[in-house]
Amino acid sequence: MRFILTAELGRLAKWLRILGFDAVYFSQGHNFSSLLIQALRDNRIILTRNSRLINKARAARLIEIKADEVNQQLKQVLGELQIKPDSEKMFSRCILCNEELVNIDKEKIKDKVPEYVFKTQEDFITCPKCKRIYWQGTHWGNVRATLKEIKV
Repeated sequence: MRFILTAELGRLAKWLRILGFDAVYFSQGHNFSSLLIQALRDNRIILTRNSRLINKARAARLIEIKADEVNQQLKQVLGELQIKPDSEKMFSRCILCNEELVNIDKEKIKDKVPEYVFKTQEDFITCPKCKRIYWQGTHWGNVRATLKEIKV
């Protein structure tokens, strides 16, 4: 499932990426035509809180996000689309640029992560676009706790 989120939903975009969903963050303000074209061309579901866009997006699939709080926004999207997060896909996308992450040899990142992390972790993944490095830290447990809290 692929999404395109409007500018007011940056935190939700990050969470969808954490869960492994392809989630483009559209930050070009009120350029609704470009947003609609991209959504239709790439077969993406539009997620928005922008009421002006809701009235204009008749041709595209759109979900109006109602909640202010990101946990409730996430619960709404997953619930309305009846999708369950796949633990195999979690942390498979860069939370910054949405690229699929790839494995990287531990020795290649020695000087790019904190010394403690290098000593205590064995597996690392990186974004081929922005070069950010990820590893399985406490945030994995935090994500699972959040999913349990919102009951998805």
